[in-house]
Parts: sequence; structure tokens; C-alpha cells
Amino acid sequence: MRTVLSIYLPEDLYRRLDSFAKETGRNKSDVVRESINLYLWEKRFERVKGKIRPLARKAGIITEEDVFKSIS
Repeated sequence: MRTVLSIYLPEDLYRRLDSFAKETGRNKSDVVRESINLYLWEKRFERVKGKIRPLARKAGIITEEDVFKSIS
């Protein structure tokens, strides 16, 4: 099922979106849809990292190198 969402954009943001869509050969809806998906994924990832960080520190995992050492 598809749902229509109408939004108002500042003129400058609309021009940048339009320009980017033309440069990449995509339509504006696809660019906005992908951008929203990416934004939501990043926010979920940040929340998970925030929950895991204290547990990792207790386990002595602080850097990315520590992560790789612990899983290899």
C-alpha cells in the first residue's frame, strides 16, 4: 500500500532536491523516500548504540579495534 505525504520545503531546499534529482536521473519522490529511510535507520542505530555502549564499556570494549578483537 502506498500513502501520499505532502510537505512544504523552503525554496532553497526544494531547489537543491530538484537539482540533485536531475543530476542523478531520479525523481524527487525517490530521493526523499531514500533520505527518510536512511535518516530513520541512522536514528535507530544511534539508539541501539546508546543502549549497548554501557554494556560494552563494562566488558572492556571501547574502541572499534576492541570490537574486532572480541569477535575474531
